[in-house]
Amino acid sequence: MRDVCIIGIGQTHIGEHWDLSLRQLAVQALKAATADAGIERPDALFVGNMLAARLADQAQLGALIADYAGWRGIEAATVEAACASGGAAVQAGVRAVASGMVDVAAVCGVEKMTEATGEEVTSGLATAADADYEVAHGVTFVALNALLMQRYMYEYQIPHDDFGIFSINAHRNALNNPNAMFHQPITPEIYRKAAPIAPPVNLFDSSPICDGAAAVIIAPLEMARGMAGIKPVRVLASTSATDCLNLDDRRSLIALEAARLSARRAYDRAGVKPDDIDLFEVHDAFSIIAALSLEAAGFAEPGRATHFANEGGIAIDGRLPISTMGGLKARGHPVGATGVYEVVDLVTQLRGEAGANQVKDARIGMTQNIGGTGATVVTHILSAE
Repeated sequence: MRDVCIIGIGQTHIGEHWDLSLRQLAVQALKAATADAGIERPDALFVGNMLAARLADQAQLGALIADYAGWRGIEAATVEAACASGGAAVQAGVRAVASGMVDVAAVCGVEKMTEATGEEVTSGLATAADADYEVAHGVTFVALNALLMQRYMYEYQIPHDDFGIFSINAHRNALNNPNAMFHQPITPEIYRKAAPIAPPVNLFDSSPICDGAAAVIIAPLEMARGMAGIKPVRVLASTSATDCLNLDDRRSLIALEAARLSARRAYDRAGVKPDDIDLFEVHDAFSIIAALSLEAAGFAEPGRATHFANEGGIAIDGRLPISTMGGLKARGHPVGATGVYEVVDLVTQLRGEAGANQVKDARIGMTQNIGGTGATVVTHILSAE
């Protein structure tokens, strides 16, 4: 297996893109990434997407986007793993290049959600849950996360206000990200007064519905070292794990087993420990998922994630900065694209190009992209060259 790295990144602004189609968003991100990498045409394209077939009646995104990008004839495929589709697409690209079957792979995560009705989006997101044993009984995806949060608060006697720090931190970091959806800071009082969605989850516990696309270019490390003007970011690990979709069958509601397994496999593959990680792009689709991910990945003891966060641990200058460019909560969560956005944000940090949000001396970082309520989890560990 070859050592691989990321040589180019690109992204669109996250928001409501009424004037751009799904394919246009994808190609914007891909063209930015190829320009950044100094290449014209990859050997293969992997597209991460969750909802296009349901919300836009469009499948075959690999061929569609390859054609629209002017790359007709290359290998191309769509990767679907619910909200972890972007991370799974990056993993597919890493494996293709590492195996030697592909020299240069382009990966794009893209989602267009805002043109659908709220009912359509809610129904689409619910496909990440168990259709027979959860959705058939009327449970929405937000309600499932509310169950997780309610159980966590009961189990560890954590007040709801303690989760506010995750949203406050994300919105603070998004202020300096021009591609983020939200550029408004929030305070503990604003968080406390936010409207409930599915109690105890409120408006600021949940990431937004939005459109966006992000892309990365993956190449062999040896090749990248010979390319002028390129700052390669090495992929130390790309791992995944699964759990059952329905919460009822899990050994514990508040222990993300797939996140724990995926992180452990990544640490083993990369030869690092949690203490070696300088920053973590966490899947903060909901505040409770941010807390559970920190604990599953070994950064906080069970029941201590909110304490760690409120003591300053997740700030840009904290022990483990998270959501450094706004995360899913404030940068935005175009679901099938999120895992690629996380990698783009991490590469930006490891290149030292994060501006006011730059994590000092960042050398090794991690992303974790979660599908559903934890049924699919993809973890990447990257390092600066």
